[in-house]
Amino acid sequence: MRPQAYVDTIPLRNRLGRLAWGVAWALLFRPFAGRLFRYWRVFLLRCFGAKIGRRCSIYADVRIWAPWNLTLGDYVAIGPGAELYAVDRITVGSMVTISQRAYLCTASHDITRLLKPLIHRPIAVGDYAWVAAEAFVGMGVTVGEGAVVGARAVVAKDVPAWAVVVGNPARVVGWRRVKE
Repeated sequence: MRPQAYVDTIPLRNRLGRLAWGVAWALLFRPFAGRLFRYWRVFLLRCFGAKIGRRCSIYADVRIWAPWNLTLGDYVAIGPGAELYAVDRITVGSMVTISQRAYLCTASHDITRLLKPLIHRPIAVGDYAWVAAEAFVGMGVTVGEGAVVGARAVVAKDVPAWAVVVGNPARVVGWRRVKE
């Protein structure tokens, strides 16, 4: 059985937007490192359609596939080297930390079809959550309020509110108790 030719369903407008963002990221976002330029980076993301709350801090080497699919609450920190593959919506609540080299991935390929077309589903991260260093959060996942995704965890299913998950695949190992 011979499959038909692959048909790319990503609209031209999206491709042109990503091209413009790629140039802006390389020339206007990435070179402006340090705390002094954090407001500049937020401004630039907003110019490309990101919805960003107050007092967010995004490192200069953070990679965002499509800023127009990104919504951040207030006081969000996104650490160095983090990647937000925002083919679909990524919604992050307030007071959230996404640590260094974490990867939030809203898309994959349908392996049940020979041409492996792109599939995507949104990711949501609740208020007060923490996605630790080098953790992977897959498409369609909701990380509940106050949850902690441990370093290098691989999350393919929803994380309950205030749970602590670790491992590959991620599993609940405890519950976060805040002393305030």
